Amino acid sequence: MLGTHFPMHLFDTLSLAKLRNEFRLSMRRLLVDLCRELHADHADQAGALGIQTGFFDGLHSRLKVEVYSNWKIVGWIEMLNDLVYLLDVLRQFKGEQDRPGFAQQLLDECQEKFFEHGYLDDLFPTGQPQVRGLEKRLRMLCGRLAQDVTQESLWFDPALPATWCHVHRVPHWNVFGTLINQYERSEVSGTIGAGLTGAWCQAPRDVRRALRQSAGRVVFRVEPTGITVKVGKVVSPIWSRLGGDGSWQWTHHHPVVAVQGDHDPVTVGPTLVYGKNRQPIRVKPPDRRQIERIARAWQTIKLAWPEGHEVLALLTSRIVPLQATGVVSFSYRHRPGLSFINCFDRGNLDLVDDLIHENSHHQLNLLLRKSVLYRGDHNQQIFYSPWRRSLRPLRGILHATFTFTMGALLFQRLSVWGAGRNGSERWKKAGFTARDLQRARFRCLEEVASVRYSLQDLRYADHHLGWLTGSGRRLVGQLADAIEQVERESGHIEREVADSQFGSALRKHVKELQQARQTYGPVRLSHT
Repeated sequence: MLGTHFPMHLFDTLSLAKLRNEFRLSMRRLLVDLCRELHADHADQAGALGIQTGFFDGLHSRLKVEVYSNWKIVGWIEMLNDLVYLLDVLRQFKGEQDRPGFAQQLLDECQEKFFEHGYLDDLFPTGQPQVRGLEKRLRMLCGRLAQDVTQESLWFDPALPATWCHVHRVPHWNVFGTLINQYERSEVSGTIGAGLTGAWCQAPRDVRRALRQSAGRVVFRVEPTGITVKVGKVVSPIWSRLGGDGSWQWTHHHPVVAVQGDHDPVTVGPTLVYGKNRQPIRVKPPDRRQIERIARAWQTIKLAWPEGHEVLALLTSRIVPLQATGVVSFSYRHRPGLSFINCFDRGNLDLVDDLIHENSHHQLNLLLRKSVLYRGDHNQQIFYSPWRRSLRPLRGILHATFTFTMGALLFQRLSVWGAGRNGSERWKKAGFTARDLQRARFRCLEEVASVRYSLQDLRYADHHLGWLTGSGRRLVGQLADAIEQVERESGHIEREVADSQFGSALRKHVKELQQARQTYGPVRLSHT
């Protein structure tokens, strides 16, 4: 946590850039602190898990400061942080007298801290604070995280682990790992993410064949001269220092760039394919048509809403297309700048919306790393969400209100951009239809109504429950000002929407919000 002050305007990109620089320094300090804690408190455990803490120690000084906001580096440090936390938990559990109480407390913490991860299912598969077998489950989870965090660290720059072996006179270092589909990083089985820019290397055919027989399990061997992999009886060099600065021995592929961008290039990762059960089942190379659609959507935002585009260009760096019927786009707090966007199941207007929506999550997550916006996690699901039509905790309402305020601003700007002189020509060039213009106007008014509903709950959480901090109150005030601006500038479209095919849907939505207020309003909350 960097502090508690929240001074910036929502679209102050200079302050956001400064905030990102502060975030980089904080992540670097966190890595140093985690390495120190591993040395001081968990040296034996780390050794047993195959972690070379000395190598992790050296990474913080060898990695450039600007990469500490990269989605790969941040995700890796967060995973290391989780591992150290769980090693602490394991040590405490061994000496705990009240193990049922400890298990209940750990279950509660997992529900609040690890809601984005599968750790809760790993530790409490029944959903109950089961003590029996908990120590074994903790050890297994720590072992998996240690393997993942070590394997991922090898490929930020393969010269770093090889150099570490050379400097410390380590003849070789074996790292157990896997080369299976990595869904969170969207990496294809039999490939390695080479560096931090989206480049990748593909294993030779004999290695890929051996991987099918080994269920993807491998052993990486790090030596001063390079890194090789052993799959069954097959040994294959991946990277070699011989002949100068080093070179990839596997086929190397450059990043797929969709947009050159005002900052760093915006890259597109492999497509994540979901099955009928809405779970990822495979990863495949990106589709050229989707890359072109992403580039066009990006350009549309730049033309229609320059202010929003500046924030988008600053905070989104990589897009993973989703081929997933019924699955909404998403992002992870611990992977800043990485957006998973459903490109196959949604139209061009939805694609523009999803890019802004996920970028808004990146923006709020960055703000949350700077400022304490609410006190405690307050995991109680007592606030009605107009978007999910179910009860959500405070953090969920705050995220939704922030991101859908941005959505309302986007649709208001698009509605203006698609109207007037030359509007139809611009609209058509963006890949939109006449129906999309009606829908953009409807979505604008729909989001205004929904955001206004949740702003009332956020004010109640602040003034009556005391859950918001001063920074949280200022943020909510900025969101309220933004929605009032949208309302002022979109009043003329209310009659058009009412008379369109979306009129009944808007009236139904407003009625549902009125009914929800009667059922879940502040009167009920005061007795919760």
